[in-house]
Formats: sequence, structure tokens, C-alpha cells
Amino acid sequence: MTTLPRVMSKFRLAVVQLHVTSVKSENLSRTRTLVKEAAQQGSKVVLLPECFNSPYGTNFFSEYSEKIPGESTRLLSETAKENKVYVVGGSIPEEDDGKFYNSCTVFGPDGEMILKHRKIHLFDIDVPGKIRFQESETLTPGNTLSMFETPFCKVGVGICYDMRFAELAQLYGRKGCHLLVYPGAFNMTTGPAHWELLQRARALDNQVYVATASPARDETASYVAWGHSSVVNPWGEVMTKAGAQETVIYADIDLQYLSDVRKQIPITSQRRHDIYEVSCVKEAESS
Repeated sequence: MTTLPRVMSKFRLAVVQLHVTSVKSENLSRTRTLVKEAAQQGSKVVLLPECFNSPYGTNFFSEYSEKIPGESTRLLSETAKENKVYVVGGSIPEEDDGKFYNSCTVFGPDGEMILKHRKIHLFDIDVPGKIRFQESETLTPGNTLSMFETPFCKVGVGICYDMRFAELAQLYGRKGCHLLVYPGAFNMTTGPAHWELLQRARALDNQVYVATASPARDETASYVAWGHSSVVNPWGEVMTKAGAQETVIYADIDLQYLSDVRKQIPITSQRRHDIYEVSCVKEAESS
């Protein structure tokens, strides 16, 4: 993998909390507008929400699915190139050889796709009296870690339920990622209980920045997203957080601050690898 030279210790990250409708063309048009708005505010990396092009639900995945490349990823490529930014394309339902995946594509400022992450951990839960959801009824899981390089830092990618698995974040941290991004759509049960807690835990455990992008809340949808897209710093503090409605939030990622935190509390060098170890079996990195 090519390592890009680091050009600055600070850069602006934008997180788009998009109001997703049942009309794909509207979602794509709004995405283009909001990415442009983010770029005009000085953002270098723009993060979109899970299922930014379609409603979220097992009954929608096949209906809205696309090949990659396809309509939605072409839009992401054009938008990244037009605005000269990195676009982390949330996720879309992907169809490949008769199987469906929840997939995140990443595009560089030249419009080239540099990464595709397929959601590793499928969202299969059953909270009696509150919510039951089984992504595995429709989707196939991915099977690789996914990281990409920027001139600012290395970035690790997960999708929603992936955030619950501390091992994934730890491996990303060990492999040099300073920013972890999780497009996600927590619901009205798990959102208020765990959304912020998990972000802060992943950031604090690994002394990295963590950013999450949710769809905006739509009370009329069959699946109601919690919203509250956020960015958390390596000290575990919430830097910025959206409400429930459509918005773009911003955070200035300070890599010198990250370095300072790691010097003050040097858990990376204090880990007892003679006693325990978390290892990686398979990964996919950008070229």
C-alpha cells in the first residue's frame, strides 16, 4: 500500500446527517448539495450516513441495491472530484453476483474509488417489546478490515453495528489509524442507550478520533434513526454533535493533540502483549 506524505497536523472533517427519503434521485441530489456546502466550509474529508441513498430496512435492500460502480457511486465520484475532497460514502445496498451487501465506498479528490468496505457484523438483534431486526435475512457480511490513507492520517472504516466490536477498532488503531469512521443508523431503542457511549469508548480505548454519520430522524419511516451524528476526540470528549434533523457538523481534527494524549497516557506502549493479543486475519487496504 502506498503511504501518502503527511502535509498538515490539522484538517477539517464534515459529517453529513442527511434526511433520507424513498426517492433515490432526491437523496443523491441532496447529497451533492451538502458535500459542496461542506467543501466550501474548508472540509477535506466528508462522511455520509449509512444507507444515504435509500430507506433502511431488509425490505428495501434488494429494491434499492446497485452494482458498484453504479448510479450512487458515480455521484460520489463526481462529487469528490468536483469539490476536491475525500468522500466516505456512508453505505448503499450493493448487489454482487446475486448477493446483497451493506457497502461503504471511499473516493479521493481525483474522483477515483480507493476503498470498498462491506459491513462485517450484520445487525441481528432482538430486544423483546422494543425492536427486532435481522439484516442476515437479506444481507451477506463482508470479511475484511478496511483502511485508507490520506495526506492527513490513516482512516479505518466500519458500518454501524461494526462499532460494537472493540477488537475491530483496536486493530485499526494498532495499524496506524488516527480516525475511525462509522456511518450508522442506530434506532430509537439502541440510540439513546448506546450510540454516544460506544463512540466515546472506541475513541478512549484506542486514543483516536471517532466520527459517526446517521441519517436524520424521520418519525414517519418504518425504521426511525436516532440521528445525533457526532465526532469524539482521543480524550473521549464529544467535540460536536447533531440533533435529530438534517444538518452538517464540523470538527477540526488535530493530530498533534492526539499525539499529546498518547504521550500523557501511553497505553499503546504499556499493553502486555506477552499476556494477551488481538490479531488480524484478513484486511483490505486502499492502494
